[in-house]
Amino acid sequence: MAEHNHHHSHPLPVREADRGGTTIPSRNVDGPEPAAHQHHNHAQGHEDRDDHAVHSHGQHAGHSTAMFKDRFWLTLALSVPVVYFSPMFGHLLGYMPPEFPGSAWIPPVLGTVIFLYGGMPFLKGGLNELKSRQPGMMLLISMAITVAFAASWATSLRIGNFDLDFWWELALLVAIMLLGHWIEMRALGSAQGALDALAALLPDEAERITGTGVEIVSVSELRTGDKVLVRSGARMPADGTIVDGQAEVDESMITGESKTVLRGVGDPVVAGTVATDNTVRVTVTAVGDDTALAGIQRLVAEAQASSSKAQALADRAAAFLFYFATIAGIITFIAWTLLGSLPEAVTRTVTVLVIACPHALGLAIPLVIAISTEQAARAGVLIKNRIALERMRTVDVVLFDKTGTLTRGEPEVSNAATTEGGHTDDLLALAAAVESDSEHPVARAIVRAAHHKGLQLPNAEGFTSMTGRGVRATVEGRTVQVGGPALLRELGLSEPESLAASTLEWMKRGAAVLHVIDGDRVLGAVSLEDAIRPESRQAVAALQSRGVKVAMITGDATQVANAVGAELNIDEVFAEVLPADKDKKVADLQARGMKVAMVGDGVNDSPALARAEVGIAIGAGTDVAMESAGVILAGNDPRAVMSMVDLSRASYAKMWQNLVWATGYNVIAVPLAAGVLAFAGIVLSPAAGAVLMSVSTIVVALNAQLLRRVKLNPSQVR
Repeated sequence: MAEHNHHHSHPLPVREADRGGTTIPSRNVDGPEPAAHQHHNHAQGHEDRDDHAVHSHGQHAGHSTAMFKDRFWLTLALSVPVVYFSPMFGHLLGYMPPEFPGSAWIPPVLGTVIFLYGGMPFLKGGLNELKSRQPGMMLLISMAITVAFAASWATSLRIGNFDLDFWWELALLVAIMLLGHWIEMRALGSAQGALDALAALLPDEAERITGTGVEIVSVSELRTGDKVLVRSGARMPADGTIVDGQAEVDESMITGESKTVLRGVGDPVVAGTVATDNTVRVTVTAVGDDTALAGIQRLVAEAQASSSKAQALADRAAAFLFYFATIAGIITFIAWTLLGSLPEAVTRTVTVLVIACPHALGLAIPLVIAISTEQAARAGVLIKNRIALERMRTVDVVLFDKTGTLTRGEPEVSNAATTEGGHTDDLLALAAAVESDSEHPVARAIVRAAHHKGLQLPNAEGFTSMTGRGVRATVEGRTVQVGGPALLRELGLSEPESLAASTLEWMKRGAAVLHVIDGDRVLGAVSLEDAIRPESRQAVAALQSRGVKVAMITGDATQVANAVGAELNIDEVFAEVLPADKDKKVADLQARGMKVAMVGDGVNDSPALARAEVGIAIGAGTDVAMESAGVILAGNDPRAVMSMVDLSRASYAKMWQNLVWATGYNVIAVPLAAGVLAFAGIVLSPAAGAVLMSVSTIVVALNAQLLRRVKLNPSQVR
């Protein structure tokens, strides 16, 4: 009952500074609502975000994922009989397509349906590119399928006695290009799917507290301001703030951290997280589309529409191939006509124009984007903006915000010292006994340290909190107090000389120092510091080993910042930086010619995250910082930044390899199809050109799959 009563007498934890010790910076849990909450008017249902997400810019203007998907599957189904009944394909594989009345018209009829239905997005896109005089992928595809369509009909109708049966090639080209565009538009589909799976973990019902008791209601009926009862083992039905009770909460679905987090009165909780050990009462602050989880889902949806320099690279390659093919086609037609062979001129020109659009180019970038974003999502990295992933490989320095990023953002007992004759374990057990009824972060840290050491705590009674000074309790008949310098001054006590040397050294490092006092005797002191994450050392070393500098920025005093910087071997430390000035430090680094990746977790980091070349928010779903970041780390492991660097470099390499292969194939195949080596008896037939194009596609697809070998697990970072 003592603990329960304490909740009501002290509804909010006291800040560290109020305890009389040196202030320990901690994460802002009571700041403004996450941006995800502020922009709920832009929310859409899952279908709108995914299968029916309509793009409003670029080559996909007015097109949806569902449209490409539907057209791909129908086109693929129609392509099977077209390919099977194609005389050219049959001749290529050495079989005779079955003949029956009307069998010869299967490829032309179905091929026409494929051209008009499956090819329509490309024909419209090509026309738009032609009007804007910006040839790209759409115009290249539409040129190839239009020429193949016209030439195939001429062959089917026996006009001009041409042997240009490209129905099977037309069908496969349209099907593969639809597949490529579908893959590209679903590039972040795996991340969305993972988040949808998390959303499915939300409970269907909640226990709402009323004036007469508790009623079971659907989660959809909850409103902001409602109070709900969350029992041990149950999930939070909505975002909220704990108003009574405390519990160890499993937040792994949001943060990726498997370790539970102690949440008490005044602490925020997120929808879907689990109260593992106790019952708590929560006031609802956000429901439905306003929750943090829904906010993350919207960010992923926004990423689907983000522009990409890599895709622009593919469009430039397509523009080059369009001009290359057009000029090669004109030269081919003129040359063969002058040689007196008009039928051969038409055959060669059509072959050049059809095979000028490689299947591989349509898949070169989308496959890499799809696999890289899928791999990132599996590693807990949500890529909000593709450009951020592409830029990561060029970053010269990674600027980490200290508190909550390189450090845990919560106090931890670092040292203890006693006056002559005392034992530090006894001192820690006594301090923990006094603090055991307190919800303050400092108290939790002391109790946690005692439990970690397996110490037996003596019984404490009559707990009293003395705001700004410390706490007091009766332990085995003795009045024991724990507090900082303000408590010593109030009691008229001075610190024993035997402690002074230790406490002075602790304070120089920026640690909070609390004294344990029995009556009028100072028994000893404990120091508390913001604990450095063990993973931070690995993250810093791994970045430096790859030629990337590491800097740290904090509002802490210089001695505190330098102590952390020295321990982590950080290249440059910015200390005593006001929140409003963080982005200026990013600008300073950029002015020195550096490309900056900023990693932060707080509301105050948002301007710096936006200014940096790459903004990375750590600990997704809890801060407005993620609105300004291009990349969101679902967990709190700084080593995931290294995974980003590795993935960025690997995916960029794969994009270039695929583009070089797809474009290089054309540079060689088009002249051969044009007949430049005809004098030597080497001529690339339409069938052979089409087969080589398919082989090129397979090579690109297999090469992209090699991205799956990149190890992104933060624990495997070296």
